[in-house]
Amino acid sequence: MSIRYGERLVEAGATAAVGSVADSYDGAMAEGLNGSFKAELIDHHGPWRDADQVKRAVVQWIGRYNTERLHSALGYLPPEEIEARHHRSQATTNFA
Repeated sequence: MSIRYGERLVEAGATAAVGSVADSYDGAMAEGLNGSFKAELIDHHGPWRDADQVKRAVVQWIGRYNTERLHSALGYLPPEEIEARHHRSQATTNFA
């Protein structure tokens, strides 16, 4: 992590999310998401006319990714469904 990046995090009151040295799982989920994003949106669409076109495409991709895209790691359900199930289970637990 660069010194300037670390200083900026301190200024913003944020904490860096960094794993231990030689941790093979460090950032694996983020890398997977970034790979899907690049493969499904950036590499397959375009050329992009301007930043606004890219912004709209990103918002649409994220919406689809969260609500429609089936994920094998989630039992072939979209993240939105997993989150809804989690909230329902928490509500049930809190009322018990």
